[in-house]
Amino acid sequence: MAIFAISFALGTWLLQQQPVLPDFVWAWLLPVLPVVLFIPQKSLTQRLLRNLLILLLAAGAGFYHAAWRAEQRLAISLPADWQGRDIQIEGVVAELPHQHARGQRFVFDVEHTLTPQVSVPDHIYLSTYANDKFPPPQLQAGERWQLTVRLKQPHGTANPHGFDFEVWMLERNLRAVGYIHNKGDNQLLTATVNGFGYQIQRGRAAVRERLTRTLGDAPYAGVIIALAVGDQQSIPASQWQVFTRTGVNHLMSISGLHITMLASLGFALVYGLWRRSPRLTLWLPARKAAVTFALLVAAGYALLAGFGVPAQRTLYMVGAVAAALWFNRNYSLGQLLSFALLAVLIPDPWAVLSPGFWLSFGAVFLILLVTAHRLGKIHWLIQYGKVQWAMTIGLTPLLLALFQQVSLVSPLANAFAIPLVSLIVVPLTLLGAVVPLEFPLWLAHFTLSLTMAGLEWLNALPQAVWTQHAPPPWSIPLAIFGAIWILLPRGFPARWIGLILILPLFFSPRPRLEPGTLALTIFDVGQGLSVVAQTRNHALLYDTGPDFSGEADSGNRILVPALRGMGISHLDNLILSHDDIDHTGGTASLLESLPVEQIITSVAPDRAWLADARKITPCADGQRWNWEGVTFEMLHPAADQRAGDSDPHDNDKSCVLRISTGRQQILLVGDMESGTEQRLLERHPDKLKTTLLVVPHHGSKTSSGESFVAASHPEYAIFTVGYRNRFGHPRPEIWQRYIATGAKLLRTDESGAILVRMNGQNIEVETERQKHARYWQPHTNRD
Repeated sequence: MAIFAISFALGTWLLQQQPVLPDFVWAWLLPVLPVVLFIPQKSLTQRLLRNLLILLLAAGAGFYHAAWRAEQRLAISLPADWQGRDIQIEGVVAELPHQHARGQRFVFDVEHTLTPQVSVPDHIYLSTYANDKFPPPQLQAGERWQLTVRLKQPHGTANPHGFDFEVWMLERNLRAVGYIHNKGDNQLLTATVNGFGYQIQRGRAAVRERLTRTLGDAPYAGVIIALAVGDQQSIPASQWQVFTRTGVNHLMSISGLHITMLASLGFALVYGLWRRSPRLTLWLPARKAAVTFALLVAAGYALLAGFGVPAQRTLYMVGAVAAALWFNRNYSLGQLLSFALLAVLIPDPWAVLSPGFWLSFGAVFLILLVTAHRLGKIHWLIQYGKVQWAMTIGLTPLLLALFQQVSLVSPLANAFAIPLVSLIVVPLTLLGAVVPLEFPLWLAHFTLSLTMAGLEWLNALPQAVWTQHAPPPWSIPLAIFGAIWILLPRGFPARWIGLILILPLFFSPRPRLEPGTLALTIFDVGQGLSVVAQTRNHALLYDTGPDFSGEADSGNRILVPALRGMGISHLDNLILSHDDIDHTGGTASLLESLPVEQIITSVAPDRAWLADARKITPCADGQRWNWEGVTFEMLHPAADQRAGDSDPHDNDKSCVLRISTGRQQILLVGDMESGTEQRLLERHPDKLKTTLLVVPHHGSKTSSGESFVAASHPEYAIFTVGYRNRFGHPRPEIWQRYIATGAKLLRTDESGAILVRMNGQNIEVETERQKHARYWQPHTNRD
C-alpha cells in the first residue's frame, strides 16, 4: 500500500512539472497493467518485476488522474474579451472574507450572470477597495448579493523562488479574479443563504466576530483568531517574522498537531466516561464510541479552520483509525498514512506543489520513524525529545529547499511552544469560542503572551536563523536520505554516513560569476520596477517595486525570497531612482530583512522608511565605480539638482544608471521623461547606445522620444508593466517606436522576470516563464 501511494504521489508531482498537458492516448494502457497482480511470486525476479509494474501503474494513475483533473479545471475560463468590463452577477459569498488594508477579499459563488452574452466561471475571487466618495459594500459569509464586477483571467507575477498565484487559483477552482465596481448596482438580496457549507462559513464569521469583540486590540488577538478559524491574515507581519525565525509558524495556524491533540483529548474524555456505564458499553463498546467522538471533534475543528491540507491529512488519518476500530481491522501506521496521502491527492492533485503538503506528511513520517515498532517503554519526556530531534534533522532538507532558511533555535522554541499552544492555548481558545465566557480567551491570550516572550528572546539571538542560497537539486534527495539514515534505530551500523550525505546541502558553493561578467534580473513586480545586478563579489538593487496593500509589498512578497534563493545575503548598494510608490514600495520590508551598505537615491532622506538606513548618498551625474571589471556610472540627475522636494517633476529626477562591460551596456532609467532625455542627449550622447534598455516610465507616452530611442538603439527593450494595468502601459505608439529600431521587445507581464547574463562579448537573455514553463500558464506568456 505504501509503495502504491508514494508512486501515485510521484506521478502526480511529475504532471505538475509539465509545460503542457499530455496526450491521453497512453492512458489507455493503465487498465491493462492490473494484470501484474496475477504475476507469480515464486522467484526474486518475479517479485521484483511485479513490484516494478505496480510502481509504474501507480505513477501512471497519479500522472493521468492529475492531467484529467487539470483538463477539467482549465476548460473553465473567463472569455478574454470580457476582461476589465462591467459584468453584473448574482451569487453568494462562499467563504469568510479576509480584511486587508484597503478592503476585503473573498471567494464568490456565481449563481446567475445578469449581463447578456457572457459566461462567468462559477467560482471567482473578488476584492473590494475603499473609496471615500463611493464606499464599497461590506459583505459577510453566506450572503447573497447582486454585484457589478470587473474581472480578468488569473494572472500572477513570475519570479525566481516566487509564489505562483496562478496555480494557487487553479487548485482552488477560482477561474477569474477581480473587484467590485463601487459605482455599480450592488445590493444585498438575501442575508442568510441555506446550505451546509455556507452555514459553516457563517459560523466561522460569528466566531471571528466574537473573538475580535472580546479581545479588541490585545497584541496577540490575531493569533487567537487564526488558531480558532484559520484566518492567518489576522496575524501581523512582524509576529509572523518571529514565528518563522524561531521555527514555530506551524503552531500559529491550524496544524495537524492541534487537531490530533484535540481529538485525543476527546477520545480520552469519552472513553473514560463511557466505560463506567455497563448499559452504554453493552449498547456500543467504549473504544468505538470514543473514536467516533474523536472523529467528530477532528472534523468540526477542521471545518472551522477552513479545511486546509494539514487539517485534511489529520482528519483522514483519524477517519482511517475510526474505520479500523469499527470494522475490527488492524492497519499499520504506514497504511494509515498511505490512506491519508491518497485521500488528499485524489481530490486535490495540486497539493504536491504546496510546502505545507511536504512538511505535513514529512513530519508524520518522522514521528512514525522514531516512535513506531520500538521495544520496551520509554519515558514520555525522552520520547518527546526524540520527536523534536527527528523534526530538526528530518525537516531541514525540506526547509532549505522550500524557503532557503532554517531556524537554529527551532528545537528549543518548539520544546516549550508545542505544549503551551497545543495543550493550553488551543483548547482554551475553542472553549471561549463556543461558550459565552470571556475568561478562557483571556487565559489563552495570557499563555500565548508567555510563549511569545520566550520566542522573542530566541528571535533576538544573533544567529537564530541559518540562511543560504537555494541548494542544488541533487543535494536535496541525498540530504533527505541522509537524515533518515541518521534517525534509524540505535544499533543500525554506520549512522554517521547520514551526516556526510547531508553536508552537500549546506556547503555546495553558489555558482560564482567570472570577472567582467554581469548577471541581471529584472523582476516581475507588476506595475513597478526592481532590478538586481550581480558581479562576482557584489550586488546592487535598483528600485524595490510597488506596495500592494500596506503589509504586502514587493519587498516581502517577491524580492526577499528571490534574493535569498539567489544567494544574495546583503546588498552593497540600493539605488532608489525617485520617490514613486511603484519604485520604492518594497524598501521598508527589504531593509528589515537584508543589510544594505549604502542607499543612493534622489529621494529626500527624511522619509520614514529610510530611518534605519546606514548610509544615504544623493545620486548625481559623474558617480562611477567598478566591480570586478564591470563599470557602473550615474548619468543623471545633475549634481546641483536638489533631491526630494515634492514638485510634479519627480520623474525627471530619476537616477539614470549605465552598466557596462566590454562592448555591452545596460541602461536603467527609472521613470525619466522628455526633459531628462533631452539633457542626456546633450550631455552624454556617446553613452546612450545600449545593448539592453529598461524602457523609461514603463512605456509611457511622456517618455521614449524619437531622438532618445534612436540614440539608444537597444538590442533588447524591456517594458516593466503590470498585467492589464490601468495606465495602458506600454502605449501602442511607444511599442511601435521600439519595434521600428529592430529591437527585441519583452514585457514582464507576459514573460515574467527577465534573466540576463552578459560579458564583454556576449549577452544571453531568457525569461522566467520560458525557464519554468507550466501547463497552467497562459500560452501567450511563453511565446
